[in-house]
Amino acid sequence: MSGTRVLGVDSGGSGLRVALARADDLAGAATAVSRTPVRTSAAGIDAADMMERIRTLVRSLPTFPDDPAEPIAAVAVGAAGMATLGDGLRADLPDALGRELGVRRIALAGDAVTAYAGALGQRPGAVVAAGTGMIALGSGPTGWRRADGWGHLLGDSGGGAWIGRAGLDAALRAFDGRRGGSAALLALAEERFGPAGDLPGLIYPRTDRPAALASFAPDVARCATDGDPVAAEVLRLAAGHIAEAAAAVYPVDGGDVALTGGLFRMGEPLLAPLRTELAAQLPGATVVPAAGDPLHGSLVIAAALAADRLRLPRDGRLLSVAGGSRRRPAAVAGS
Repeated sequence: MSGTRVLGVDSGGSGLRVALARADDLAGAATAVSRTPVRTSAAGIDAADMMERIRTLVRSLPTFPDDPAEPIAAVAVGAAGMATLGDGLRADLPDALGRELGVRRIALAGDAVTAYAGALGQRPGAVVAAGTGMIALGSGPTGWRRADGWGHLLGDSGGGAWIGRAGLDAALRAFDGRRGGSAALLALAEERFGPAGDLPGLIYPRTDRPAALASFAPDVARCATDGDPVAAEVLRLAAGHIAEAAAAVYPVDGGDVALTGGLFRMGEPLLAPLRTELAAQLPGATVVPAAGDPLHGSLVIAAALAADRLRLPRDGRLLSVAGGSRRRPAAVAGS
């Protein structure tokens, strides 16, 4: 496996990242980033746009000096929306990767799967990925189990947008003089967004409404740290939702639990009640640090695929494996 090169791709709402590494040294990956998200429409994720971005970023990567002609043995693409918007990717991207990069082994995964692989590798267990949204994914003998990840209107309970919305609700309750309000949260809401009475007009029309709501989550944590009981209760409820999702997907045969994503950088205001909730809902489960992020997880999957050691459950929507075109392309710089 030394010298075997693998490519990982992580595509989401903030853009697309690629990493090229030797299969036996994933930590030494070379990376490149595009800050523009891949185009998505009602028809799904645009496979041609994703392929162009991948090709451009791969060309920008340095070659390894001792094996500049070594082909890429496998690629794993993790994409937000793969489960529901990935039909076009599954139909078109494998052949495109084969034509452009000469790669023959290709895995297409939801970003929850790459988050899982980044956090736990191929071990059974449960991973909660939380940022603006929140999803839990478990892996065991019966395959994948998913909980939540339904978006800010229907779910993502306990995620950043959920916490931010609950905090703004408490702020507006204080503005109105209703029970459950927090004067401290009201002051921070007006500091961040402007006059409380203008909040609907400031929030509702935004195309990035989930991110706008999530931007208030750190203010909720700040208030909780300063002793505001309403903010602390919001985070306690969020911790309960997160633990419920982890318990729903936890394999019957046991395993580790890992937490990954930007929400957990909030620190003790959220993590302290979350430890309490996990101990109550998953007694005996071991909570471990995430080994890496979703981009690292895509490399883990690609390296396992290159070595015929991919043990994660195959799934038509969450994790599928395909063969790209066997026709080798003309030389591509950096590939």
